[in-house]
Amino acid sequence: MIVMFGIFLLTLLVITAIAIVRTNNLFVAVMLMGIASLLIAANFFILDAADVALTEAAVGAGISTVLFLSALALTSAQERSKSSRRLLSFTVVAVAALVLIYATFDKPRLGDPQAPAHTHVAPWYLENTPIYIDIPNVVTAVLGSFRGYDTLGEVFVVFTAGIGVLFLLGSGTAPGSLPRETRNEGLRHYLIPRVVGRLLIPFILLFGLYVQFHGEYGPGGGFQAGAIVTAAIILYALIEGERRALAALPQRWLLGLMAAGPLIYGAVGIAGIVLGGNFLDYSPLASDPVSGQHLGILLIEIGVGITVTGVLLSIFHAFAARGR
Repeated sequence: MIVMFGIFLLTLLVITAIAIVRTNNLFVAVMLMGIASLLIAANFFILDAADVALTEAAVGAGISTVLFLSALALTSAQERSKSSRRLLSFTVVAVAALVLIYATFDKPRLGDPQAPAHTHVAPWYLENTPIYIDIPNVVTAVLGSFRGYDTLGEVFVVFTAGIGVLFLLGSGTAPGSLPRETRNEGLRHYLIPRVVGRLLIPFILLFGLYVQFHGEYGPGGGFQAGAIVTAAIILYALIEGERRALAALPQRWLLGLMAAGPLIYGAVGIAGIVLGGNFLDYSPLASDPVSGQHLGILLIEIGVGITVTGVLLSIFHAFAARGR
């Protein structure tokens, strides 16, 4: 049954991808990309990768769609005329697809217990997570502790991407300098969006906090929580207007949030050295090594969520400012 459902989702994904390539309307393409992200998230979910599915749904289908729509304000609604090099482009894509398909012939069967991924370090993680960290979600243990350097690098990638976008687009506009004609922007004059949005925003924020602080026990963590909280604030900006959103969370605060995550992450790592351990070794943070691991993971996940929220909101306001 699961295999048939997976094939059904894959078929829908292929159809959606073809539709994205065929359409010339950029708005339709953005909507189809959001649908494709939801289908990918559903595929991850049936493969028991709930953390990845939640991230794909929150970032791919949610925030990315909003940012693409914001970017449409800077361009035309229709794709430019087709290039004369369509045959060359199609040939390159076809050859790359054939190479990737050929490479899959050497992959182990799906779910094979003897696959290298299941016989290398995965058994060690599964056996030692209850001993050294003692949290139910092994994914959080791996990303937050065993492979903390990787996650630190990801945080700096997100931070650097945000800085790069702000250099290209600018950091947005201070709320006091918005022109008078934009002060009544937003959908708050429409009854249904205003009522539904005001009902949903508190629950979205609450769910974001749940995902943030429940990541040790179930799917979630800083990346997913940051995207969910960002979605709630962007919804507030769409309903009440960007001016009110910036008044509630000014641009200078967002820049501080962007930098706070790497600083928190680095400070936790340095604290481990000061207390007699290694960099990003959380065990010395408390009298009990397991409690120290819990505290360290909690702190770095908070830093990740703060940075993701700051970067995504800064990018949104930068696009919104360029679109005015």
